[in-house]
Order: sequence, then structure tokens, then C-alpha cells
Amino acid sequence: MPQAVEPESSKILTSLRGKHVLITGTTGFLGKVVLEKLIRTVPDIGGIHLMIRGNRRHPKAHDRFINEIACSSVFERLKLDDADAFDAFIENKVHCVTGEVTAPQFGLTQARFEQLSGQIDAIINSAASVNFREELDKALEINALCLRNIVALSEAGGNLPVVQVSTCYVNGMNAGQAHEDVARPAKGGVTRHEDGYYDVDELIPVLQDKIADVKSRYSGAKLEKKLVELGICEANRYGWSDTYTFTKWMGEQLLNKGLKGAPLTILRPSIIESALEEPAPGWIEGVKVADAIILAYAREKVAVFPGKRSGVIDVIPADLVANSIIMSLAELFVEPIRHRIYQCCSGSGNPITLGEFIDHLMTEAKENHAAYDRLFYRRPRKPFIAVGRRLFDTVMGGVRLPLSVLDRAMKIAGSDRELKVLRNIDTTMSLATIFGFYTAPDYIFHNDKLLDLAERMGPEDKLLFPVDARQIDWPIYLRKIHMAGLNKYALSERKLYRLKTRKERQAA
Repeated sequence: MPQAVEPESSKILTSLRGKHVLITGTTGFLGKVVLEKLIRTVPDIGGIHLMIRGNRRHPKAHDRFINEIACSSVFERLKLDDADAFDAFIENKVHCVTGEVTAPQFGLTQARFEQLSGQIDAIINSAASVNFREELDKALEINALCLRNIVALSEAGGNLPVVQVSTCYVNGMNAGQAHEDVARPAKGGVTRHEDGYYDVDELIPVLQDKIADVKSRYSGAKLEKKLVELGICEANRYGWSDTYTFTKWMGEQLLNKGLKGAPLTILRPSIIESALEEPAPGWIEGVKVADAIILAYAREKVAVFPGKRSGVIDVIPADLVANSIIMSLAELFVEPIRHRIYQCCSGSGNPITLGEFIDHLMTEAKENHAAYDRLFYRRPRKPFIAVGRRLFDTVMGGVRLPLSVLDRAMKIAGSDRELKVLRNIDTTMSLATIFGFYTAPDYIFHNDKLLDLAERMGPEDKLLFPVDARQIDWPIYLRKIHMAGLNKYALSERKLYRLKTRKERQAA
């Protein structure tokens, strides 16, 4: 664990002292890790402003924060260390703003929008739809168009610096070495501006016209299905595997253009998984990219999957990503001049192949499955095999056809039983459709600029905010940290948490 560091010896702690930061996306996994690290490590921060959308159960941001964020196990360490100090920080320094990131000016009045812009010193935007098969209209709104609100808020505050959380996979279908630069469309079709970014102002209306056409011809569940299909089709047309990465790429371009006069850092993580060390080894929330396949294997629903065993699968622990975001934020105050792109990844410095990844997980499952009682119901009886996509499609299609015929025949005969093997094949094929691109990698992500930033920040900050994936011991991380985290956190029941009032803390 990081050792204690004096604030005066840390460039990051010094630069963030007294600053007010707006964060979007703290209802999500990564946003919670960032928030926890700031509360625990940067007590002298001026204030943390959270943009949270109200929902039917909790219309106000503060209520939703208390009931859906403050109760998260991500804060267990803080509560165990000093629950009163945690409650006091929440009361005094966390300011909740009820807003919708996709609505003009976040749904705020002009006066409240201007007031917010004057209260903050920087913006961290981590709000996103990470659904790879989202309807195109929704993905376009939250991953791209809403960034115009971020631009407007930055301008209203006098060119406030912005950290945009993106993804390494904006590099799309480009194969080979992926560096920390503006990503080009693998299939072209978008004009590159002389300033380096791609001008998507003509592309967006084209997509909106196609969305409007689909909406004019379909409704209900059929409309949702057609909008998903449209998103995949358009993503593939320009060189991306899914709607998520396509729209995140467009968001990068909008920010590069809109924030021309403001400091901007685009921070791209690869596949974010459980924490390496902080706030606790293995801490995770929900089932992530690789975990959906692990869980399906653990429940004996998947035994064969399309993948390239020799390909480098780029996984990065959540705490290294959170540290990268905070370090990038601090740099914007120290050297606020230009636009930057950093990638937080493991593929270039500490690569692990898909084959090694699978073998570590299978070995642990065979040797210690009983230790993961929520993950494994029994010792796995079949190996997990990665095969080429063409062979996978041939085998799955060949096996599924006769089984589907048998299933229909059974239903005609009056049976209400569903063939388990057919259901498992459908699960496998569905997961392959969503995640197949990520298990057959033809690229290596580089993060030389991020590592250089860590060097410039100095040894104290490298200790307090580690970002280097070379510290990961893959067998230990995958076998002992990540699987234990899945079992303990992702598959556990959530506990409610109530903040003490100031009177209760004083009376204790």
C-alpha cells in the first residue's frame, strides 16, 4: 500500500489544495473509485461537486448520492478508518447538483448554470453509456452530443480545464501500435481538420437523419432493435466494432474542437477491471467486459469462445485508472497550456496474452473453486477453449441448427421444457457478438506519455498515485485478487449506509 506522503512534497496534493472539481458519472464503477481516492488522499481539496441525475425513486441528487453512492462498499475503508471524518467530509465538501448531462445546460436554469461555472475550477467527465450495443440515439447523446454542455460550462467559467474519460478502443479497427494520439477512422470517410482532430459536425446530422428515419418506420421493441442494429452498422461503416467506441471517438473530436481555448486532457483506459490495491484489493462493482465471460464459464454456460490466444488482451486495474485521472487533473493546474491524450493500459509495458489470461483463471478455478462460493457452484468440468472466429461460427452454427429443430419439435409435441444446451449455445453466441472484438486483439496500446507524466510529477506522487501497469503480477492479480474481488464485491448484496448528522457526531 502507498506510504504516507507529506502534502508539501507532492505536486498533485499541492496543485489540488483548495480547488473545486465537478465530476460527472459517479454513479458508475470508475467514478466511485475516483471519488473515494480524492476523499481519502486529498483532504485539502476545496470541494467536490457531483452532477447526478435524479430518478423516480430519488429525484434529488443528494438523495440519490446517499442511497446509491455513499452506501457503496468502495467507501468501507474510509468508514473503518474514521467514519466521523468521512461523514464530515461528505457534509462539508461534497456538493450534489441535480442535473441531466444530455439536457441543454444539464437541465439547469441559466442562473444556476452560471453559478456552477463560477464555483468550480475544473471538470472531470466520466459519464458515459458503456453498453456496447446501445441504441444509436442514446449512445450519441450521452457519449458525444452532451459534451457540448461540458464545452459550454468550461467557457462560462473562463475556459475551465477538462479531463475527459474516454477509452483506448476509440482506436477502433486500426491494427498494430496504438499511441497516445488522435485516433483516425479505420475506414475513413471523415475529414481531418488542420488542427489534428476529425470534424464530425457533418457526420452527426447524417446519423441523426438515419435515426429519424428508423423512428418514423418502427415503434416499441422493434424500434429499439433497429436502433441497436443501426448503431452497429454505422460503427462498422467507419471502422469501429461497436456503438460505444464509435460514439466515444466522436466525443473526443467534439471536445478537441470545442475546447480549443481551454486546457483538455483525454484519458483513455483499456479494459477496466477490479482494483489492484485501492480502496481494497479486488474491489469491483458489477460484471465488466471479461467478467461476463468468466461468470458464464463459472456457471457452465460457456466452454468455447472466439479468441486469439496469442493476442495481448489489455486489462488495467481500476485504481491505476483513477490515479491517472487525478494526476491528469493536477497537471492541468500546473501546466494548463495544451491538449493532451494519455492512455492507461498494460499491453505495451506488461503484456498478457488471452491464452495466459484464460489459463490463469482456469487453473485457479480447478484448484480453488470452493473459495469462490458465489462465483462457482461446483468445480468446472469442462475446459475453456478459445478458437478462431471462423471455426467458432462454423461449429456453433452447425450445432445450433439441429438443436433448434429438436427444440421446435418438442414444443409442437406439447413440451414446455427448453433445451439447456441450446440455451447455453445462445448465451455463448450472444457474448461472442458483444465481446468477440476484444478477445481477438490485433493491436498494442502504448502509454509512454502517461509514464512520462508520472516521472515529471516526482517520486512522491508515483508512490501515492501509481499508474504504471508494470507493477502488476498477473498470476497473483488474476488468481488471487480479481477472482476474490468478483466473489466478494460483484456478486455480494449491497448494504445501506446512513450518514450521521453533525449533532450525532458531536454527541458520540
